[in-house]
Amino acid sequence: MGIGFTIDSPLKVAQYGIDSVISLVDDILVEKMRKLYSEKFQVPYQEISDKVDDFRAKRITSYLNLLHGQTEHKFNQLKNITSEKSSALKDYIHMLPEYSNLKKDFLKLTEEGVDFNKLKEWANKNLKMGSIDVNIMTKVDKENYQNKEKLPTEYNDAHAALRGFAESKLASSLVLSAGMNPRLYTYISKFNDFFPDENGFIKKKIILKVSDYRSAFIQGKFLAKKGLWVSEYRIESGLNCGGHAFATDGFLLGPVLNEFKENKETLIEQTKQILFDALKEADKIIPIKELELKITAQGGVGNQEEHSFLLEEYNLDSIGWGSPFLLVPEATSVDDKTIQKLAKAKEKDLYLSNTSPLGVPFNTLKGNTKDIQKQELIDKNRPGTSCANKFIQLNKEFKDTGLCTASREYQHLKLKELDALDLNADDKKKAYNKIVEKSCICVGLGTSTLLLNNLDTKKVGEGVSVCPGPNMAYFNKIMSLGGITDHIYGRKNMVSRTDRPNVFVKELSLYTSHLQEKLNDLKFSFDKKQLRYLVKFKNNLDKGIQYYNEILIERKESFKNQKEALYNALQLEQNKLIVIGEEINKLK
Repeated sequence: MGIGFTIDSPLKVAQYGIDSVISLVDDILVEKMRKLYSEKFQVPYQEISDKVDDFRAKRITSYLNLLHGQTEHKFNQLKNITSEKSSALKDYIHMLPEYSNLKKDFLKLTEEGVDFNKLKEWANKNLKMGSIDVNIMTKVDKENYQNKEKLPTEYNDAHAALRGFAESKLASSLVLSAGMNPRLYTYISKFNDFFPDENGFIKKKIILKVSDYRSAFIQGKFLAKKGLWVSEYRIESGLNCGGHAFATDGFLLGPVLNEFKENKETLIEQTKQILFDALKEADKIIPIKELELKITAQGGVGNQEEHSFLLEEYNLDSIGWGSPFLLVPEATSVDDKTIQKLAKAKEKDLYLSNTSPLGVPFNTLKGNTKDIQKQELIDKNRPGTSCANKFIQLNKEFKDTGLCTASREYQHLKLKELDALDLNADDKKKAYNKIVEKSCICVGLGTSTLLLNNLDTKKVGEGVSVCPGPNMAYFNKIMSLGGITDHIYGRKNMVSRTDRPNVFVKELSLYTSHLQEKLNDLKFSFDKKQLRYLVKFKNNLDKGIQYYNEILIERKESFKNQKEALYNALQLEQNKLIVIGEEINKLK
């Protein structure tokens, strides 16, 4: 969802029991939003400047505490209803799925004409506020300097963000994404809020965003050795998702979820034993009650049938929806121009790019204003942008303090290096394009929020980056919060197109295309190790297609109206793989 689009989502949706996640990349944006909302809510504000010691952590703690106080206030207002016809309470109940026991209880109470005070008592006892969770991309852990002296590791960007969350009043979750950072994971154990009490309650829980079971198991055991419990494994499609895409070795979502389903108890028991041993050794409390462990999924889910199938087939605790919420102003912060572009976007407008300075494939909207600005600078023979925020200064080719590969300084030095190489025109052009295609996303992903709130953009400019997943192509209207929840739970259909592919088929087609692109690259630059990787990738896709065909036969009632179309789509991708396999064999 980017950096700024959900920066204030808790203030919009938490009172309705909806969880949301705030990115902790940009403490500059965090401070601007704290000032904005302090003025709006008339609470005291004192600036935390970048001259203050540990300013990054302090800014994050202060903003999270502001959100904590204001969301609780809004939630308490909702619970302390002054009329049995309270629209806010009805909105809350309406958005719940029909199978919700909470909804059933409320309808029963109102049908029975229960006393208003009892209804109020029921609301106070049963309604639950949405969680204000935070996300840290573990790889975005830039080292920091003061007076040209490198600061200790705990002042690194991700470490400071973690400390900012750890020292806040929130009782919520830390979502760790982008792979394992052992140093950061170890640092978590410095904060007591991440450890369980005797009843198994953990004030600040850990959620791991993963794409496969093996990675989850390795990371879960590593954290358990530190006495830290992973409360949720959030499984995300490798390619059918928004933001950065971490393609697996051809492991598709269905088979991955099935592996978690089959091995959940093993995962629990093995990590729990490691955890208890670590807690005992550290002389910490060993819980007497079972620790909660959730398995959830997200990435490309587009309707109630898919949502329900995933929940039931894989015994999941919940399903996450991301990109479609960019079209919901009541939930996210997207400026008017960008939201209109998103609503009009088709498949051809949503593509996996190499624009991210992190060197990871990045989902991008064609024609986003940040990339238009980037191209204008290239056309002026001044590629790269000024590095305003410096959050991704991670490349150390030219400076020990690091440079961002999207910056003008880095690209100038890299192009100078390129000029000295003896390459033919075609190879030089390819190398040139590879250097200048990087875009300043750490600024661009927060600018939309600044524009929406009429905040100053002089330093960063008005270019907006946005990173929706491929599923955005099928949502073409701006929706209310009630509208999107109606769609999720099958009460209304907010997708006007009739050609939207099934979530499994869409992901498979993305993987097949990805494999073809990798094969094309290999033809120009042969590498035996890469060839072995492609063979493995292709074989895993074959197994995935076989799994889907089998499950369609076994689950006769599932996707009943799509069965023939699903079989045909799977066969089409299988045929593509056969051709790709023949091309791979020619390279052996």
